Amino acid sequence: MLTPKAQPDLNVVSPENLLDPVPLYRRLQEEDPVHWSEPMRAWFVTRHEDVTALFRDPRLTANRTQLFMEQLRHVGLELIKDQMEMTALQMINSDGAEHARRRRNANPGFTTQAMDHWRPTILRIVESLLDKVQHQGRMDLVSDLAGPFPLHVIMELFDIPHEIREDFVRWSFDVVGLFGAPVGADVKALAIKGNTAAKEFLDYMSGLVEVRRAKPGRDLLSIMIHAEEEGRLDKLELIANLNVISIAGHITTVDQLSNSVHLLLTHPEQFQQLKENPSLMKSAVEEMLRYSPAVPFMHRVVLEDIELHGRTIKRGQIVFLGMAAANRDPKVFPEPDRFDITRENSRHVSFAFGPHTCLGATLARYDLEIGLGALLERLPDLRLDTEQPARVKCHSLVFRGFDALPLRWSPKA
Repeated sequence: MLTPKAQPDLNVVSPENLLDPVPLYRRLQEEDPVHWSEPMRAWFVTRHEDVTALFRDPRLTANRTQLFMEQLRHVGLELIKDQMEMTALQMINSDGAEHARRRRNANPGFTTQAMDHWRPTILRIVESLLDKVQHQGRMDLVSDLAGPFPLHVIMELFDIPHEIREDFVRWSFDVVGLFGAPVGADVKALAIKGNTAAKEFLDYMSGLVEVRRAKPGRDLLSIMIHAEEEGRLDKLELIANLNVISIAGHITTVDQLSNSVHLLLTHPEQFQQLKENPSLMKSAVEEMLRYSPAVPFMHRVVLEDIELHGRTIKRGQIVFLGMAAANRDPKVFPEPDRFDITRENSRHVSFAFGPHTCLGATLARYDLEIGLGALLERLPDLRLDTEQPARVKCHSLVFRGFDALPLRWSPKA
């Protein structure tokens, strides 16, 4: 007699649910689609229809600066002053006309036409990274490829001088470290590192802006400086949004590339199908984004009471919009737990939805398509390294990927 499978508990941040959240997503969608989490003191919304509607609902605000400051008050607000000032000016923490103005000035640098210009650069970067490891027959995908690849691309887009690139990497990791901190982390230490990084980024970029103002190029920084000169941005806004673009374009793509490679290697029939038919790459990338997104949740603050499925979400409360859960909604995706690179439905919300749809979605897709294409061509017998287990990064609701993903192949492949 078969023993019924135990239902997952409803603690969204239990170690078991952070490690394997999919059963929880299903239970919440079926039983409690607007779920109050006492451990998080927040609401969790998991159905596709509700998630997309709330991303467009003006009763929710993306401006979370005050929330961050309240949550970090115990560490001493003076410790995060520079980082919070920068955060408050970023497009991802603004709404309405202010958000549109800040975003509009970066849009020209992220169109499909603009990204096509960078395609050879993206390929050159991934090829150079593979050149360093191909003869070894093994690598850690995270540290050897997925980590440096998208950040090098971002630095090329900004035309960041080579001598500052190590600092640029450190600034990116330190600034984001505070917001994706694992449970039990030394928040004060992370706050100090994040604020120091924000201050150093601001100081350096202030000087670089003046250099590029005097001698503009085709890079993204020059494009945004032009907007600032026309009065559509001030200099601090310009630098704050360069900061968020550099972080968003780096950290999430590291995780998404790692998730995507792991998916292929744990679904060998799909991996083989993609190798035999590389024209499936675009649909494969969309399925990878749907099935295992790097950002499972985004949160918003409620501006006025909202009634949803018999629940009252009150003004001032926090709502987590479950993008990863919405991507598994059976009402939208037939057989949602099946990984299928030929799936035609691409209504996933891994890049959010509505006005805050990810600015860098086109760049992320190019990074994934070009990066995975190079891997398949250069290392066709790629496989997981069975001698070294992968380490999943699942310590928070904000970021999901791998801390380490050891791989092997035949060096002559």
